[in-house]
Amino acid sequence: MFFGGTNIDTIRYPNSLVHMSVATAFPTPVRKFSNNPVVAFYQSSIGKKIVVAVTGLCLMLFVLGHLLGNLQIYLGEEQLNSYSQHLQDLGPLLWIVRIALLAIVVIHIISTIQLAIQNRIANPQKYAVAGYQRSTRASRTMVITGLIVLCFIIFHLLHYTFQVTHPEFRDLHDAQGRHDVYHMMITGFKEPLISFFYALGLFLLASHISHGFQSMTQTFGINNRKVSELIFNGGRAFSWFVFIGYVSIPMTILLGIVK
Repeated sequence: MFFGGTNIDTIRYPNSLVHMSVATAFPTPVRKFSNNPVVAFYQSSIGKKIVVAVTGLCLMLFVLGHLLGNLQIYLGEEQLNSYSQHLQDLGPLLWIVRIALLAIVVIHIISTIQLAIQNRIANPQKYAVAGYQRSTRASRTMVITGLIVLCFIIFHLLHYTFQVTHPEFRDLHDAQGRHDVYHMMITGFKEPLISFFYALGLFLLASHISHGFQSMTQTFGINNRKVSELIFNGGRAFSWFVFIGYVSIPMTILLGIVK
């Protein structure tokens, strides 16, 4: 067909446009869903995304609460040890909260990994569209940083909560016979290697939280640009607050400011 002396059928398109095309799509395997509506909801991609978002939000709230408790080290030995003793006095309730948090962490990890695998199966071919590549990198970063943060949390529990790495912490008591959390933290963070390991773990945790805020806006279908930017900037500010708040403790101890 000719138009204005040009043969439209023989128009050559630039190679850059050709490379932007999507690779030949393969049929996506049909997944079977359970008859149970709750199980079927979780089996779907949106179901897993909501589970990841909700459990992630619960963990963010815990991270904030735990930070506010730890920052009481700046109020002195009496305040921090009193706060710690108050938590211990909760008895079985404290263990119920711990078990619930453990369950939330496990659900969050399993759902994230399953969602990453499910997305990879659903999109086996690579696209040349930059937005898709950025999304893929972000997803991979979430899984990797999440697993590293998990290792960091396990070490933290063995270090301060159960005192497995440092059994001598169990013998620390203040003048009132309470567990001396104040001097336990100072003794633990006086070791530079441990302090810098905490700083690295906290940086990855903050990065994970920041990505989590971005993912939540997509999960809950927030398409308004102003609202999305507000949540994104709020998530970034929250992440920096968490990082600076937590890392300030080992750093001030190393510098001899808290002693």
